[in-house]
Order: sequence, then C-alpha cells, then structure tokens
Amino acid sequence: MRNGRRRVLSRAFLCVAVGVFAATLGAVACGIGGESNGGPPWSVPGADGGTGSPARSDAGAYGNLVGDGSLPFGDGGGASMDVFVLPGNFVRTEFGGYALGPPIQSNGSDAGFVQNGNSGNCNLVVGVVRDFMSYGLQDGGHPDFEHFVAGAPTPGLLQANLGADRKPVYAGVCDDNGAADPPCIFGQQLTTKANFDEWYRYTPGVNMPYLVYLQFVPNGNVYTFDSETYLPLNNAGFPPGYTPGFAPDNFSFTTEVHLKFVYNGGETFSFKGDDDLWVFVDGRLAIDLGGLHPMSSGSVALDTLGLTKGQQHDLELFNAERHSTGSHFRADTNLALTNCGTVPPDNPQ
Repeated sequence: MRNGRRRVLSRAFLCVAVGVFAATLGAVACGIGGESNGGPPWSVPGADGGTGSPARSDAGAYGNLVGDGSLPFGDGGGASMDVFVLPGNFVRTEFGGYALGPPIQSNGSDAGFVQNGNSGNCNLVVGVVRDFMSYGLQDGGHPDFEHFVAGAPTPGLLQANLGADRKPVYAGVCDDNGAADPPCIFGQQLTTKANFDEWYRYTPGVNMPYLVYLQFVPNGNVYTFDSETYLPLNNAGFPPGYTPGFAPDNFSFTTEVHLKFVYNGGETFSFKGDDDLWVFVDGRLAIDLGGLHPMSSGSVALDTLGLTKGQQHDLELFNAERHSTGSHFRADTNLALTNCGTVPPDNPQ
C-alpha cells in the first residue's frame, strides 16, 4: 500500500546496536530465530509516541535502534504477520519490514563495517542502499537509471565470479559497444563499465549510500522478507528526496547485502522482484536476473552447488531499482544465517 504504510510500536525478536567508530559508522545486529531470549520489550524510537532514540518518519526514518527483547515463534516458526510486530521506525511490509539507517560515507569514502557473526540464526539483515539521480528527470542523472526498458531478465550482464573486492564484475555486453541478439534480446541495458562500477561503490556526487535494515519473519518453513513497494530512500538521498514526477517515491537505487550461513543440506534461496538481481554463493553467480524487467523470480537449491556440510559459506546479493514503474523485493530462505550483514569497504570511484 503505497500511501498506507504503518509503523507498529511493540516488541520484536531482534537486537541492533548502531554506533560510530573510526570516524565512520559501525553497526552490530543480531537476532535469534525460533526461540525467545526472555528479554524485556523493545525501547523504540519515538515517532509514534514511544521511548528511545528520535527518528524521522516513514521510509526516510533512521535512528539508533537499541533493544534486547524477543518475540517467541513457538516450535519452529509458525508466526505470521498477524502476530509479528516491528520497532516503531520500521516500514511494515507484506512480510517483515525495513528501515533506513544513517548515511555511511565519511571523508570521501565508505570504510565499511563488520556485523557480528556468532549470534545463531539471525533474521535482521543489514545492507547498503545507494541513491542515484534519474536519467532525463534530474540534472546529472545516471545514464543507467530510467534509461532502458525490457520485458524479461537479460542474463549474462555480469561475469560468473565476484571480484577480489566482493563486487560484481562487468561482462561488457548489451551496452554502448553494442547489443547483439542474443544475448541482448531486449536491446541495450547498460552503458559502460565505468558507469556500472558506480552502482555498488561510493562515488561522490553520483550516489549516496545508507545502511538499510531488512527484517525477515517466519513464513511456514522459511523466513521471508517481502515488500511490494520497496522504497527505503523516500525522503532521503539526493534532493528533493523523491523521483521527480513520482513524489513521494524515490526510485533509482541499488541494494547490496553480504551474508554468511552454515550449510546443512536441503537449503534453498529464492528471490522475486525487479529490476536487476544477482545472487552469488561463495563468490560464484547462482541467480542471474539482470537487466530491466517486470517482477521476475529465480531460485537456487544449495544442494546443487557442491558445498561442504557444516561449513560456513557466503551469500551475496546485488539488486538495482532502475525504472519508476514499481519496486518489488521478496526473498525466501531456510538458510541458517550466522552473519546477517557485512559491508566491505568502498574505494571512491
């Protein structure tokens, strides 16, 4: 509901501490799925009259989230959104919710932070969103955003492995150098390597990075985050805080998430949304939904990847919202996450 987002004031099954260190932002987030830790209710930001740190309203909200409460989920995760409640500065979504954190650039760079990795099964995912100006709608708009169209995903836009900096590597197809069919069945989708490299790297004057919190909730035998209007940068980022002509909605942004999990056998990860979406497991491409496209879905059965049971592995997700026709983001998984958010340092472009 684009104009009917609700904020709920109550307790939750997660804990977050946000602080500043070394002149940049550091963050620690933890949560325990399936059990209560017996803690007291949340003390949440006061946007709805509660106590705690101040926060701005709606999707542009941010502030310090501090709490050690929990919500028990019974015998393996049967709770639904009818009983699950969120801290007051989260935007409630179809499953779970999200909140925008503070901007994370400092002195011209994003120095990164590491989330604690030994909290059991965590459910509060911490990542980075980067706001861009829209091509043709704002002076200085990025040429990859609000520029192209397509009717389905275009696979093959990236190389199969992440780079040494844990970022996607441009494949050099469907861009200014040409858009052969195949693989570019919907024509050009990108411009240049230099422009693409700005998507997931802090670039002064080109993007504005913020922390983002995605709360997964139990949904049958999986945990789900689902937002049919995923717009965490409303009232934030480049002025005026929205995409011209689409107020109050702020499109043209990317989302980056770096997680760790222990592989036990039988796990899956699935995504449904738009636009570009790439998921890497241990640095290798596992879901490829690149390019402009309507809501599309992809999944990976981890048993097919040759992983070692009982060992920790990486799952890294990169998403881009590049067209103002909608923003959908849904992930479902039964992974035993042991680290719900690491942000690698950026080198400014």
